Amino acid sequence: MNSAWNIQLFAGLAERLGQRSLQIDWEEDELSAGQLKRRLAERHPEHADLLSVCFLACNRAYAHDSATVKRSDELALLPPVSGGLSDAEAAAENGTSSQQRYGITELPLDVERTIAAVYHPDHGAAIAFVGTTREWTAGKRTVTLEYEAYKPMAEASLASIGDEIAARWPGTLTAIAHRIGTVGIGEISVVIAVSSAHRADAYEASRYAIERLKQVVPIWKKEIYEDGTEWRGHQLGPWNPLAAPSGSERPEEGAGR
Repeated sequence: MNSAWNIQLFAGLAERLGQRSLQIDWEEDELSAGQLKRRLAERHPEHADLLSVCFLACNRAYAHDSATVKRSDELALLPPVSGGLSDAEAAAENGTSSQQRYGITELPLDVERTIAAVYHPDHGAAIAFVGTTREWTAGKRTVTLEYEAYKPMAEASLASIGDEIAARWPGTLTAIAHRIGTVGIGEISVVIAVSSAHRADAYEASRYAIERLKQVVPIWKKEIYEDGTEWRGHQLGPWNPLAAPSGSERPEEGAGR
């Protein structure tokens, strides 16, 4: 007998369904991603609102609803990402080398270590964007944040953003570090470091990196308030990580966003 379909769940979706994965004995060995999502909505009609805006990941890549997925694939159902930030995975010595410029870690982030990964003798500009936990959000006091990630896919997505930046701004180097787990008030959740020959490219690339991270990287953020909790992000709004990045052309020198 064939093994069951196994579908990993994350963030608010896992919380709603009360489990981290689903094992389902569907008889087919292949389905379209859209069929799989519709079947799950039929099994869990009380969560159809959230399921309708989720994307299926197949072997750590987002799948169109028309894509064919197999029982043997690594499958994950991803609710809309929260936006946020990434973190350099600590190696055995908690270091970030030029070959390890993208990662996710539960350890505190080191801004200097991350930006050091993008220093280059031919570059005249190196900048770092640092995201921290703020205390007040929409009039509600935040006690702490909890970040969760589909780690192997998230790290691949971070590297892909770096590739996109290198294609748009040739020669530009990027390093992105995102922390997961509990991140307290004032603590760093993400560091994006960029270096380039010219400062305008570095600023533009840094802005591009954080916006793409919010769009495509499977990282979720849970706000812990004084009076409750909430998964933050576009949980009920439009979200399409398969959409092409905005602006296919390289910005003109000095152009703003």
